Amino acid sequence: MRSSRTRSLRARAGLAWAATLPLVAGALALGAPAADAAGHDGGRHALQGTKPLWATRQADQGATSASADVTARVYLAGRDAKGLADYAAAVSDPHSAAYGKYLSAAQVRARYGATRDQITKVTDWLKKSGLTVTGTTNRYVTVKGDAGNAERAFATDLHNYRKSGHTYHAPSTTASAPASLAGAVLTVTGLDNAPRLAKHHSSELPPPEGVFRNSGPFSSYYGSKTDKKLPSAYGSKAPYAIKGYTGKQLRAAYGAKKWTGKHVTVAITDAYASPTIAQDAGTYAARNGDSRYRHGQLSQVLPKDYTHIEECGAAGWYGEETLDVEAVHAVAPDSDIVYVGGASCMDDDLLDSLGKIVDGHLADIVSNSWGDIEANETPDVAAAYDQLFQQGAVQGIGFYFSSGDNGDEVANTGTKQVDTPANSAWVTAVGGTSLAVGKHDSYQWETGWGTLKAALSKDNNWTGFPGAFNGGAGGGTSKTIAQPFYQRGIVPDGLAKANGGGAMRSVPDIAAVADPNTGFLVGQTQTLAGGKLGYDEYRIGGTSLAAPVIAGVQALAQQARHGVAIGFANPGIYQRYGTAAYHDVTDHPLGAGRDLAVVRVDYVNGADGSKGTTTSLRSLGKDSSLHAGVGYDDVTGVGSPGTGYVSSYRP
Repeated sequence: MRSSRTRSLRARAGLAWAATLPLVAGALALGAPAADAAGHDGGRHALQGTKPLWATRQADQGATSASADVTARVYLAGRDAKGLADYAAAVSDPHSAAYGKYLSAAQVRARYGATRDQITKVTDWLKKSGLTVTGTTNRYVTVKGDAGNAERAFATDLHNYRKSGHTYHAPSTTASAPASLAGAVLTVTGLDNAPRLAKHHSSELPPPEGVFRNSGPFSSYYGSKTDKKLPSAYGSKAPYAIKGYTGKQLRAAYGAKKWTGKHVTVAITDAYASPTIAQDAGTYAARNGDSRYRHGQLSQVLPKDYTHIEECGAAGWYGEETLDVEAVHAVAPDSDIVYVGGASCMDDDLLDSLGKIVDGHLADIVSNSWGDIEANETPDVAAAYDQLFQQGAVQGIGFYFSSGDNGDEVANTGTKQVDTPANSAWVTAVGGTSLAVGKHDSYQWETGWGTLKAALSKDNNWTGFPGAFNGGAGGGTSKTIAQPFYQRGIVPDGLAKANGGGAMRSVPDIAAVADPNTGFLVGQTQTLAGGKLGYDEYRIGGTSLAAPVIAGVQALAQQARHGVAIGFANPGIYQRYGTAAYHDVTDHPLGAGRDLAVVRVDYVNGADGSKGTTTSLRSLGKDSSLHAGVGYDDVTGVGSPGTGYVSSYRP
């Protein structure tokens, strides 16, 4: 999963590309007016985080040409940034007298939004600096111009810097606004032009332009089919991976019972939009026992134009939308689903999608299966995201983000870190499990999702058993976000203070099925052999699956609550910690020392047997340096929804 910022791109499920600001109770920490260090006039208001960490002296290639093009967004702070953060916390906290006293979108704008006077003053400042205003909303002002005018406006010099083999421009010092606008300007994005792509979080997600199929043999439910001729693993014969769980099995596993999500709307954000989503979703429901879609039950809100098509891999996002829609409907078959597509996987475009949901209150529950690594996030963009999340919380809207698919990220980046925006203190980070649903749809167990892969050798042995790390749920301890109030006393200090120093935000908060070896069956139009388009189905996973599953479960819970919005869910999620509401997921659900694995057979070419197949052993519960243990852990958070989770929301 990845996400993108103003000049950054986000990715579909798997990695998260976003920016995060170290916040305390959600308040934005902006610098005090001071003389800037770039030789400009004093009396400035520093916009912290606008100089990226990669803009170092060693990477400096000299001044950017004054004629270089710059496009930026100036985000507006509104009337009362601290008051917004404080009320977002209070309205979400079951222990607060303000709990559940949500405001309408109009009330939020009136109480916390930017005033006309603020917008006018910010616009005048930008124009007088020589920049051209290209757009204005109640949230930001967009401008374009040359580097010289941008330097004049933001009192910083732009330099060229080498980053990952490329050259990008960025502020050489922290950007600033006039001191007189200290209460009006939240931050500015776009002064650096390094791409930051948001990635979607589906493990092994195939591009729709080429057909992808799973080879058999399969288990129809966990453990139903085993080949005794294959070598043993962990003292027994491992069963074949399932063909892919469907709604009936997931609903049974997570305590859906009679609830269906009726009268609840779930929003989904991704980049772009699948041209066949309605047809695919209807076909999938009919083939796999889900309720037929009512007229208007699935709708889309799309931009007029799309951009950054090549950089974002636009076609790859079609499968992400398909997975998210089909998973929500499978778990909450009567909920309405509104898909809000971004013009690209850039942060600004994804922020626009989230903004449409908040401004129009299109849904109470928002599923997001994209993001980036924390090292790529910048405080400027994080501030813009968190402002939206806080506005949503005040309105009774909750945001759910997948935690990532690369475990502690060491194998992926060489550095232990969490993903973003899942690291935000204002969203629900969804981790991943390996799920065993047995005969008659009975819940057997879950482990934390973390896979080691060992191939079958010609002499019938598992090569290098147990094998190399092959993916797992993202989690760990943020280096930038302070521990939020709802995690105090629940997250062990060994995790909260893992980076040294004070307690920090731990990820994830809750979890659901994500392991592609115990994953979900999805149906999608793909390019078949010979170039023809056709519908096909395959098993898939990733925390990109876990996020919409949890969103669906939350729709059930909101229905059980008689339709009253849950809003920002984390305080309530942690309030239920240690109760029968959760499966307390561990890496060894069958007992200490009893490891688990499944066998997978895959087509070499991912489509058919013409190039042969490969057989491998996938060990479960082996998530890099992360571990699922008793109580809160950095793979599954407080656990997965148990049989009592949905009913615990009944008044």
